[in-house]
Amino acid sequence: MKKIYYFATSFCCCMASWATNVDSLRQYQLEEISVQATRVNVETPVAYTDLSHQAIQSGNYGQDVPYLLQQTPSMVATSDAGGGVGYSDIRMRGYDGTRINVTANGVPMNDAESHKMYWVDTPDLLSSVGSIQVQRGAGTSTNGSGAFGGSISMTTDKLPLRFGSSAEMSYGSFNTNKQAVRISSGMLGGKWAVDGRLSHVYSDGYMERATAQMGSYMLQAAYMSDNTMVKLLSFGGMERTYNAWDGITKEQMEQNRRYNPCGEITDKEGNVVGFYEDQVDNYLQINNHLVVNHRINSLWKLNATLHYTYGDGYYQQYKNNRDLYTYALQGLLDKDGKPLEESNLVRKKAMFNHFGGLVGAANYNNQVVDLNIGVAWHTYGGDHYGEVLEVASASNFAKPFEYYRNTSFKHDGNVFAKINWQAFKGFYLYADMQYRFVNQKIAGKDDVYDYATSDMLQMHLDKYFHFFNPKVGVTYQFEKYHTAYASVALANREPTRKDFTNAPQDNQPKAEHLLDLEFGYQLRSKYVTAGINFYYMWYKDQLVLTGAQNPDTYEALYTNVNDSYRRGIEITVDAHPLDWLSVGGNVTLSQNCINDYTEYVYNDDTWQTEANYIGKTVIAYSPAVIAGVYADFHTHGFRGVWRTQYVGKQYITNGMNDNLTIDPYCISSIDLSYTLQLSKQSNIRFGVLLNNLFNSMYCSNAFAYSAIYSGQRYDEAYYFPQAGFNALANVRFTF
Repeated sequence: MKKIYYFATSFCCCMASWATNVDSLRQYQLEEISVQATRVNVETPVAYTDLSHQAIQSGNYGQDVPYLLQQTPSMVATSDAGGGVGYSDIRMRGYDGTRINVTANGVPMNDAESHKMYWVDTPDLLSSVGSIQVQRGAGTSTNGSGAFGGSISMTTDKLPLRFGSSAEMSYGSFNTNKQAVRISSGMLGGKWAVDGRLSHVYSDGYMERATAQMGSYMLQAAYMSDNTMVKLLSFGGMERTYNAWDGITKEQMEQNRRYNPCGEITDKEGNVVGFYEDQVDNYLQINNHLVVNHRINSLWKLNATLHYTYGDGYYQQYKNNRDLYTYALQGLLDKDGKPLEESNLVRKKAMFNHFGGLVGAANYNNQVVDLNIGVAWHTYGGDHYGEVLEVASASNFAKPFEYYRNTSFKHDGNVFAKINWQAFKGFYLYADMQYRFVNQKIAGKDDVYDYATSDMLQMHLDKYFHFFNPKVGVTYQFEKYHTAYASVALANREPTRKDFTNAPQDNQPKAEHLLDLEFGYQLRSKYVTAGINFYYMWYKDQLVLTGAQNPDTYEALYTNVNDSYRRGIEITVDAHPLDWLSVGGNVTLSQNCINDYTEYVYNDDTWQTEANYIGKTVIAYSPAVIAGVYADFHTHGFRGVWRTQYVGKQYITNGMNDNLTIDPYCISSIDLSYTLQLSKQSNIRFGVLLNNLFNSMYCSNAFAYSAIYSGQRYDEAYYFPQAGFNALANVRFTF
């Protein structure tokens, strides 16, 4: 044991002596070049929130990224499993994750086809993040899909200047636990650095059987000279989660709000006789970035990032009483040798994909003009396929049986130029012009049965889109602490893969268009930062669920509605009256409407949908009030943070049906921590996070289904209950 200790001590001393005391400011400036083209500052007429590295790590107990982001204005987080670990998602100003662009080091993270950011595919991402900027509204030009109303720009953590290491452990409710280790070489010879992290996160989940087991890593190596940095970065992980996607009714919640219907095995009478053990989602994602940042001189900076992401995964589901023809299964016999038309079965849906490209930008800044020129090209290629693994009642089923397979390609490129010009002291003129090109191709059989052809749906898609996204604005800084701004922006978004595949061939979805008007005021003084932002977002051809169905496949359709809008006020306050106390909060008051809406309800008696004209209606999942407050007490290594969030009533559908709503909820948490400083570089941090202090029995997400049976309409909502009071404790060692 002594030999191991002496070796470790000698190794650390050797590494530390080799490390050179370099200019940390120079290093950080070189690393920040990667995101300068997609980020904004106080001189830009954009509503935004910055989260520092300290804020990110102090709230990193093992929960998913959305639970940190819900601290920012207009943001709501939700979790299928109810405990914040596994499948989690966010909404901003009422719009879902498919309309929120997410980048890491300027590289798109949204799935190219669904436009969604799957946070579960990058487990413990917060441990690898250096900073986050959340932009609300059309924001500034960025890269990739989903840039339509909001964006989240992340940087990976900067390379530590000195040799060091850290280890942390978390444990809490629902057997939620996390273990992570990190080691960094520091600057070797003043030029080289290597940094790596490994993490493991597990949770039983709040919902029954909603387990999540995830492993992740980050590895970065860099070479740095006076004006150039070359960094090779790889991060990602593997997840295995038990499905909790189906939701439960209010009646089920009254009996057992933790009940999870996923994986139910039923008999012929519909009685639940057990649960399928392998009702799981598995996914591996590996992200690789080769980053080159170069400072030509004090005015010009350049960035080029080559990226490649590999994804491979599948999920299995037990399906009860399924018509076998909808899986293209024919000629099966039951145990008595009779033709089999219906049975319980197990299906597997799988995919693997490749996503790669190049992001480049040049920045010129002479304190009067800030000019950014950017270019990007991304290519996605993926295969989707499905197999039936088991047919419970069949005597002659040969497994596996592949019932669909298709291939998808997507090319996405853009060029942009944006300038912020200080016309005179304190007065800035902003312009941002982006051209974006998209080509989406899909060929093969989809997972949907086409009743018109009595076969799986054949897809032949080759769509092109050309978008021009201009933005202009003005910022005026006056009286030292005061800033006023205004902007107008146009944004465009192509339909997702499912929008295309679910739609009838003679009624393909159109691109969505957004006109975003924003103006506001900010006060930034020594003790108080406050702001008020007004926004009006008018949509043309917004894609929404109306209840309509594809007449050939009976799939639910997202349909273009001609005229809709979101308008609101965002107010933020952060005060620091004392060295040891910070208080603040934010509130969003909004109206979110479709001006001329028709709801469609499926009639089981006629096998048709019936139109129900409503006129002006409230957009689903759009609370009129989102508010949060906090108090942060910190002194002598101790810190206590109280947070409370209120989310108003939400309609689950666009029909403004009071039977289909998510009730308002208010939740509070407290984060208590103490940091024991052992030396200048070494410390131990003890923390405990107490969530939902008052044990609110709330739901943050739901979906609904309406239909007509025997001449009577039925509305049924399926909710995702969130955990009551729960806790997470954490200890972190830094050396």
